[in-house]
Amino acid sequence: MVHPRFGTDGVRGEANRELTPEVALALGRAAAEILVDGGSRVLIGRDTRRSGPMLEAALAAGYTAAGVDVELLGEVPTPAVAWVAARDGLAAAMISASHNPFADNGIKLFAPGGLKLSDALEAQIERRFHELLEGGPTGGVTGAAIGQIRLSNHATEWADAVVGSLDGRDLRDTSIVIDCAHGAASALAPGIFARLGAGVTVIGAEPDGININEGFGSTHPDRLCSAVVERRAELGLAFDGDADRLIAVDHRGRIIDGDHILAILATDWKQAGRLANDTVVVTVMSNLGFRLAMADQGIAVVETGVGDRYVLEALNRGGYSLGGEQSGHVICRDLATTGDGVLAAVQLVDTVRRSAQTLAELSDSAMTTLPQVLKNVRLAQRDPLAVERLAVAVAEAEAEMGGEGRVLVRSSGTEPLIRIMVEHPIAATAEAVCDALVSRAERLLGT
Repeated sequence: MVHPRFGTDGVRGEANRELTPEVALALGRAAAEILVDGGSRVLIGRDTRRSGPMLEAALAAGYTAAGVDVELLGEVPTPAVAWVAARDGLAAAMISASHNPFADNGIKLFAPGGLKLSDALEAQIERRFHELLEGGPTGGVTGAAIGQIRLSNHATEWADAVVGSLDGRDLRDTSIVIDCAHGAASALAPGIFARLGAGVTVIGAEPDGININEGFGSTHPDRLCSAVVERRAELGLAFDGDADRLIAVDHRGRIIDGDHILAILATDWKQAGRLANDTVVVTVMSNLGFRLAMADQGIAVVETGVGDRYVLEALNRGGYSLGGEQSGHVICRDLATTGDGVLAAVQLVDTVRRSAQTLAELSDSAMTTLPQVLKNVRLAQRDPLAVERLAVAVAEAEAEMGGEGRVLVRSSGTEPLIRIMVEHPIAATAEAVCDALVSRAERLLGT
């Protein structure tokens, strides 16, 4: 049997081939045993994929078979699940493959309080998960100890909290186009902006089970760019399938990525005294232009590995309030325990409105994106020392750029290849340095 990949939050794979009901059942039992005290309850949400109800039923069966009550939130954004879990001190699960095609699905697990799993918890759950899949002892409960399943409408309370995050301010007289990716934001996000007084045009909000992320959403923003220009809207907002990611579009139809959104918010929050320790947390993939802009504003930058999990860990460890990724995960840690695309969008539009500038003007003043060249070098086989073996070449390349550029070399976590990224104010220089490093890598690593 082909099992799905077990990652930092749970499992993901093709629904009913890798991610089967049997897998969901085993994961539910394992998560119940490790994360949930007997007699407690757990939350389950899902996005709009056709396979969601199938996996929801199996996952809920796994929890209840272990004596845990289940509250089904239905089709809701991932951040809504995390918010309710944080408020009520519960463990939770979200059935979604985020921005992946509809045939894929995943089960993301949250520890009690809506928190990401620690390495120790993840390892415990994975061990028990595989044991159950291989026919190990189940230890199920019987009689009145079996858990119950109930429907819940708590997600509307998350929507209330997002509206309330503006402390009474509104978005009146702001024209917005919203792209919901035919995903989990479809039912709730348009209403949130309408309640705040914005003039809202909605696209990508007609989910049919198989059209999630198809030509819409944060990974396919072309339709949003066109819609903003055609409707002469002030800006556009695109979410991914589970609405934990945000990409914006200015009135000219230009994409505003996660780096620019973070730069805008960080600058505004620092001026308002809201940016904890005058620090923002980003990953190694954030553009060099972001770092330079933050230095100009007197804002410290904490850097992590790629993945919102690592951003969250750094936020929690340092007591910081803002972090995220270039891809659009924006974490307002003073308001949420995870990335929340809708909340970040509300905060962004509020910042634009208060500034009396356009999103384009704010974005241009917040930072300048430097040319970034990314190329892959495929290896004959995986080499755990590949990055270390290129260290001298990387140091020489950075010295050649005279301190004006940056080089990042990473090994793929799933394939035998390394990724080489070079940034420099001059695009031709970034391209040339990257090409030279690729050639060095091919000679040194025997591709």
